[in-house]
Amino acid sequence: MSNAWSWKLLRAGSLRLDGGGMFGVVPKSIWSKLTEPDEHNRIHLQTNCLLLDNGSSKVLIETGFGDKWTNKERGFYELQRRTVVDALREVSVEPEQIDLVVVTHLHFDHAAALTRNDESGAAVPTFPNAEVVVQRTEWADALANKSTMTRTYLPSTTDPVAQRVRLLEGEHEILPGLRVWPMPGHTWGQQAVRFDDDKGIVCFPGDVMPTVHHVAPAFGMGYDMLPYQNMRSKQELLAEAADGRWRIVLDHEPEDAVQRAVRGPDGHFELQPAIGAEAPS
Repeated sequence: MSNAWSWKLLRAGSLRLDGGGMFGVVPKSIWSKLTEPDEHNRIHLQTNCLLLDNGSSKVLIETGFGDKWTNKERGFYELQRRTVVDALREVSVEPEQIDLVVVTHLHFDHAAALTRNDESGAAVPTFPNAEVVVQRTEWADALANKSTMTRTYLPSTTDPVAQRVRLLEGEHEILPGLRVWPMPGHTWGQQAVRFDDDKGIVCFPGDVMPTVHHVAPAFGMGYDMLPYQNMRSKQELLAEAADGRWRIVLDHEPEDAVQRAVRGPDGHFELQPAIGAEAPS
């Protein structure tokens, strides 16, 4: 069996989050020139996921925020009425066909669609035949609600899939040509994902660098648990990606989500759209 995966970029739903939170210590006078906030200071974001297929396994990387939201909660984040299930069905894949789900971390905008509400209103697994892969540290932190955000780790996300979780410690090849490794900074237990396709290596690094505007070292989020570590993780990722000509898929980028890292003339890293990469669905 070949280690090369075919893949599709899935748009699992747009949302808006506070621009100040998304850019941390960077002043609004700077970040607002890159992305225009709305009247509530929120910026437009996307929840990007990946569908991988090697001919024998279908793997979903990330799930997005799902549909277990009240109208009030939807209004707060301007959550689009769209989920990763909609995106999967647009490429003729049903939730029951997913064999494995990999989440970088368990914040609501990355993992809440692991579950859905059934007819009785109870949260149940969205992907009933799938194993869920997460770092052990991230799982423990989610259960303990170890975050400065009180409503991002949700029991309705973790409890229904608890018997389906494979907990990892460190780097692992979870299937041939598909690896995860720790990417601490945004959370203590965040992991990145990389895989081989017929053109090289593709990397999904999670919230270490959520949009193209977060490529500079200081452009981190106010939500990062370890801001300095996140900056180091990002620089190490960009160096390896530039040297290896990786394609990087940015989890919250609403425009060109698939990018390449290049070293600029001043030695700093820049991102450029990956021409010829898998196009968004």
